[in-house]
Amino acid sequence: MAAALALGAGAVVSHQSAAALWGVLKPHSGPIHVTVPGDGGRKTRAGIEVHRSRCLIAGVSILRDGIRVTKAKRTLQDLHRTSPQPVLRRAVRRALDLGLISSTDLADDDHLARSDLERLFLRLCRRYQLPQPEVNARAGPYEVDFLWPDRGLIVEVDGFRHHGHREAFERDRAKDARLQSQGYRVLRFTHRQLTEDRTPVIETLRRLLGQRPLSPNL
Repeated sequence: MAAALALGAGAVVSHQSAAALWGVLKPHSGPIHVTVPGDGGRKTRAGIEVHRSRCLIAGVSILRDGIRVTKAKRTLQDLHRTSPQPVLRRAVRRALDLGLISSTDLADDDHLARSDLERLFLRLCRRYQLPQPEVNARAGPYEVDFLWPDRGLIVEVDGFRHHGHREAFERDRAKDARLQSQGYRVLRFTHRQLTEDRTPVIETLRRLLGQRPLSPNL
């Protein structure tokens, strides 16, 4: 609160400090992160990391425990720009568990999806007018990349870095078998399929989601 007040009207606690206030990251050491409106140079204040934003409006902040702080979704967007991917993923997962954001928020905002491959898949869903899935959703005991609950359809996107070894192969197959035993249909697509051979991917999804086949000019 002192850090925000020190920077005057319009200043809000943001970034890692806001994430700590929301409970999606542990409290951090070092300076308090505060964002102020405008695009001028940053002022230096002892113990405060000052950020500036031209789009810092009242609608992206809220009072929490008497402290003006960026809303949860804006906080995660700020983390996307400033924090390593593992930190962002941890914060997004916690925000979902706490009900601070929904899987719809993830589908609507590419930056909150956890990987480049997930963002690519979401862009394909929009481009080919597929129903938007729930993102990083819960299905049984697992978190899955994409879920259409009304169709019982799950899509996992597999990058070689995290899935290209025996342990991951065995773990993925055990996960798929468990989900299928619970009535889900599980599809897995690779980076090559989504970039070089996407037509069969889209046609399969449209069929399983009850949509008409692709028109020839798409």
